[in-house]
Amino acid sequence: MDSRGPPRVKNKAAAPVQISAEQLLREAVDRQELPLQAPTTKFADLEELHEYQGRKRREYEDYVRRQRTSLKPWAQYAQFELEQKELARARSVFERALDVLPNSVPLWIKYIEAEIKNRNIAHARNLLDRAVTHLPRVDKLWYKYLYVEEMLGNVAGTRQIFDRWLKWEPAEEVWNAYIRLEKRYNEYERARDIFRSYTIVHPFPRTWIKWAKFEEDFGTSDLVREVFQTAVESLGDEYVDERLFISYARFEAKLNEYDRARAIYKFGLDNLPRAQSMLLHKEYTTFEKQFGNREGIEDIVVSKRRRQYEEQVKENPKNYDVWFDWARLEETTGDAERIRDVYEKAVAQIPPAQEKRLWRRYIFLWIFYALWEETDAKNPERARQVYDTCLGLIPHKKFTFAKVWLQKAYFEIRQGELTVARKTLGRAIGMCPKDRLFKGYIELEKKLYEFQRCRTLYEKHIIYNAANCSTWIEWAELERGLDDVDRARAIYDMGVNQPMLDMPEVLWKAYIDFEEEEGEYERTRELYERLLEKADHPKVWISFALFESQPDSDEEEAIEEAKERARKVFERATASFRNKELKTECVSLLNGWLAFERENGTEEDVAKVKKQMPRRTKKKRRLEDGSWEEYDDYVFPADDRQAKGQMDLLAMAQAWKKTGGNVAGGSA
Repeated sequence: MDSRGPPRVKNKAAAPVQISAEQLLREAVDRQELPLQAPTTKFADLEELHEYQGRKRREYEDYVRRQRTSLKPWAQYAQFELEQKELARARSVFERALDVLPNSVPLWIKYIEAEIKNRNIAHARNLLDRAVTHLPRVDKLWYKYLYVEEMLGNVAGTRQIFDRWLKWEPAEEVWNAYIRLEKRYNEYERARDIFRSYTIVHPFPRTWIKWAKFEEDFGTSDLVREVFQTAVESLGDEYVDERLFISYARFEAKLNEYDRARAIYKFGLDNLPRAQSMLLHKEYTTFEKQFGNREGIEDIVVSKRRRQYEEQVKENPKNYDVWFDWARLEETTGDAERIRDVYEKAVAQIPPAQEKRLWRRYIFLWIFYALWEETDAKNPERARQVYDTCLGLIPHKKFTFAKVWLQKAYFEIRQGELTVARKTLGRAIGMCPKDRLFKGYIELEKKLYEFQRCRTLYEKHIIYNAANCSTWIEWAELERGLDDVDRARAIYDMGVNQPMLDMPEVLWKAYIDFEEEEGEYERTRELYERLLEKADHPKVWISFALFESQPDSDEEEAIEEAKERARKVFERATASFRNKELKTECVSLLNGWLAFERENGTEEDVAKVKKQMPRRTKKKRRLEDGSWEEYDDYVFPADDRQAKGQMDLLAMAQAWKKTGGNVAGGSA
């Protein structure tokens, strides 16, 4: 033994050519001269063969004994016997296997195919009969049986097998296969008989369609129609399908029977729910585009939308928007009975509670109904009944709708019943007064030039709601239009003196504009002064100043006097806000003053106003919850000078303390 140990590898670098195990295996297969073959066994004499067979049988017997419920050992055992041409032994193995696995379909198939391969047709038929009797729900065994009989030319036997199978009511494909068999042998009457049973066992539209297709290919048009008509009657509303009507209509269209096809489409659309007739609508539209006219296409669209609205109101009867759309749709058709029926159904859907928000859309149904009866149906008496029924339905003690009362009044005027219209509005005001009712009644009397009635209505309106500024303004404008200025001024004065107003600034502005337009400038100044006592607001002061800036004439002196009057107003306002420490309002006023001076004053005037403008600073303040927040504050120049004087005084006091105060203390 060499004491020096194993040799050391001096160069450990990778080889320049790498060889993988996969490459070695591939080269070994490629260089193989002969293909791989299973080993063969050769027997010298019959004794060796019998010895081999006995040994294999013992092995298979042990095999099936160990795995008795497995198909594989039985199949291998039977295959071995078949290879040894021992058909009797093979049958014995198959029969033993069937005792153990009677429901194994592959076992039955192997047994049957073995008999067929060995041309034992009688045995195969017996096996097939046993198989379908034992397993009648296995389609594969039946198909095998049918295949064998038809291949042998036994058509009558094939029919008998089909008849046996159909007693079990199998799937649709079995019926189709039976029909194909009869068609192959031109037995069309037999096929019809099969279809009759087929449609009873499988009562589906597709079954009837197949029958109709068969009659179309091998029968007559009358037979096809008979099939379709019987299908519609037999299926009823529960099982009928849009595809049945489509097929029927297409058949009639092929025969150029367009009226028949159109009637079929309409019948289907009328009897099928909307959700189940989408394709039928589409097909009908295509049909009308090809063979119909414009009216037919419009009828399709109307019918489709009508059914859609019907489905929607079934789901939610209180969806008034759908009722509106449906009524408009019917109005386009011009069918008065349909339109009236839709409106009657719509107004019958009374809101579930007496809350005005629920009634707002509903009330328009009554209005549209009445307008249609008046304008389109030309039935004013019925329109009057619609209005009266609607007014009787509204709970006026809780709420009312002025639009209904006004529509009723205008309707009566159009019918020449002015007295009835006035009584209607008077009844409305007495029962449930509203601002809009008064306004509508007044507008009506204005159009009729009944101004005394207007005055009476304005008085009642003021009594009902004195806080409505627009009423005061409109009444005053009416009197002004009638050249009664004193009455208009009195109305304005009464209005501004009311303790409660909804928009007082609007009324004051209208009053001021009225006096200014009338040329009563002293009265206008008095109004501004009265308004300032109630509302010390920058906008009022600016408006007052702009009023004063208007000269009495075009002379230079008058213009300058007007500017001075305006500046005095601005100065008064500034002083007022500064005294009240209203900094934000003061800043707004100064901005208005600065804009005035830039437009009307000189540079000195502008500079004078700018000197009064404050500077913005950020300050902090403590909130109630203890936190701090920043806010904008304004520091005016006067405040700066005052603060500076206080700082100088404080500095002098500190200097005195350091000098004179100490000396005095020392001498003391």
